Amino acid sequence: MSTDTMTEDEIFMREAIRLSKFAVEHGNEPFGTVLVKEGKIVFSNENQIYTKHDPTFHGEAGLIREFCAQTAITDLHEYTLYSSCEPCFMCSGAMVWVKLGRLVYGAGNIDLEHILGNEGCNCSKMVFDNSFWHPQVTAGILREESLEILREYFGKHQKG
Repeated sequence: MSTDTMTEDEIFMREAIRLSKFAVEHGNEPFGTVLVKEGKIVFSNENQIYTKHDPTFHGEAGLIREFCAQTAITDLHEYTLYSSCEPCFMCSGAMVWVKLGRLVYGAGNIDLEHILGNEGCNCSKMVFDNSFWHPQVTAGILREESLEILREYFGKHQKG
């Protein structure tokens, strides 16, 4: 698909997926994230739980932590976060605390958990539905591309 026929969501999701591949190349799990404001990438991150020796440095939580620290911006209601896979409970909670405007993800947590042999749940929906802040959510953008990377990685590695 050429960039001329891709939607904005697909363009930014493709970058998140690219970062998920870099995460693996750098010795981490395959999750990538991109933060966008007004149609421009303002920050990006990949999962770094192993290289930073921090099990909480998921793509999304790490992005939020680093972006807020570097910019002193802690209200993200004007931003969209693209994630190659649906955020976990911890990362979804972080999105509530920074009042993220919109979340877009590729593969769902249920997809990931099925790859891992578990039932899974819709983490972001559970957190957002039970919180004071409710980001808009668009799920399943380039889902198959995201799933391919997850299947390849977790076919050879255990989670965590």
